[in-house]
Amino acid sequence: MKMLNLSANPHIRDRISTAEIMRDVVIAMLPTAIYGVMQWGLNAALVIVLTTAAAVLTEYLYELCMKLPNTVKDWSAAVTGLILALNCPPDIPLWMPVVGAVFAILVVKQLYGGLGRNFMNPALAARCFLLISFAGPMTKFRGVGADAVSSATPLALMKADPAAVQSLRTLFLGQIPGTIGEVSKLCLLIGALYLILRRVISPKIPLIYIGTVALFTLLFGGRGFDLHYVLAEILGGGLIFGAFFMATDYVTGPITPKGQIIFALILGLLTGLFRLFGGSAEGVSYAIILTNILVPVINEKTIPKAFGREGEKS
Repeated sequence: MKMLNLSANPHIRDRISTAEIMRDVVIAMLPTAIYGVMQWGLNAALVIVLTTAAAVLTEYLYELCMKLPNTVKDWSAAVTGLILALNCPPDIPLWMPVVGAVFAILVVKQLYGGLGRNFMNPALAARCFLLISFAGPMTKFRGVGADAVSSATPLALMKADPAAVQSLRTLFLGQIPGTIGEVSKLCLLIGALYLILRRVISPKIPLIYIGTVALFTLLFGGRGFDLHYVLAEILGGGLIFGAFFMATDYVTGPITPKGQIIFALILGLLTGLFRLFGGSAEGVSYAIILTNILVPVINEKTIPKAFGREGEKS
């Protein structure tokens, strides 16, 4: 009898390969990476290059030492390194994101069996690791302009004073303090549109996620029906980046349409809770990581049960 070879997810039933998907993700992140370098300068460029290189090198060396097939060519390590780099402040000491890249690949990805077996997003897990280990440098941001002094992010300002809402144009174009890759929503949406047109991602999870955060902010933000405030919450932090580039991860997301809706709703609720009632002004990374942990349960409850043959008598 012919035996089937079962492999770990993602089970992509299409002619497009994993390497092609990952290259598309890298291409989609190039606009926001280039904008980040233009806005923040040399250190931001070094963070991107060194973090991505560290992720790729860690994967190569681990697989070489363990005598495993070389998977560097599938571009997944490069995607992990680039996402982590874009989630870091532009002036972070260069060795910190390198440590984060090693943690992402070695601990979160490879020790669980490699691509398709990690239960949480490696880049976000590494970002949370860096936030816990090096909270100061990971939450220190530079203002925009020649003075280059430290400045609070728009979400931090709004959390301290809900009336301190910046113009939507400023938030959308990215002329604000923040991580290297999260600030320009224009560049992020250009990349997201590219992924949607290439059918790499579906807009379902991002739109439900963002919509849930918007509704939560309307109901519990304490500003009434203030659309300017709600849009500032959406544009002022890492929500757009997280929704389109991290919540849509094939490996750590649900596999059923119903599960994806539940996943996105939980993401929105947790992000709203963390932002409005938590100790930090941002909550996207923690929301995605916690919801990643729930994915096996979501899949179990939403995958249709097979029936019709069980219990039949011969």
